[in-house]
Amino acid sequence: MSSRLSVDDWAAAALGALSEGGLPAIAVEPIAVRLGATKGSFYWHFRDRRALIEAALARWEQETEVTIAKLDEVADPVARMRTLLEEAMADPADAAVSFRLISAVDDPTVAGTARRVTERRIAYMQSAVEQLGLPPDLARRRVLAGYGAYLGTAALRRIGAVNDSDDFIDQLVADLTRPPD
Repeated sequence: MSSRLSVDDWAAAALGALSEGGLPAIAVEPIAVRLGATKGSFYWHFRDRRALIEAALARWEQETEVTIAKLDEVADPVARMRTLLEEAMADPADAAVSFRLISAVDDPTVAGTARRVTERRIAYMQSAVEQLGLPPDLARRRVLAGYGAYLGTAALRRIGAVNDSDDFIDQLVADLTRPPD
């Protein structure tokens, strides 16, 4: 890798480590090796490990906003939900990060970002479902079940119990967007 790494390069590598090994995997030396860098490069950009974790969390939060901005271009709420789920299921690293950060929510460095991003994602999905005419309480219940299924699928992928998500996406879109009973 280039000798001129940026804060974002380090943050991206930290997210990769997080997706693979959880919060403890965000460690300076292994990430430096991953980047082909020295610890000096790390200390050029960050004061300590916590600052690296904060940069990785900020990147993760920004990635959520970028995804939402792209999804806003899809006018039909059902197509938007399908696109969202297809993109989410196609990125096992993000699902793993989400799962691991929710699992680490007791860590004060993680708590605020994990809650904000999760609530942002849920609120966005809820808005799409409400656009189909579902009342807010029903839309929220469905979205919470759907988001829980997404996180559960991420966990099941880690142990190899889930390999293909196409049928899962079809079912989840149908469950989220069906008219109220």
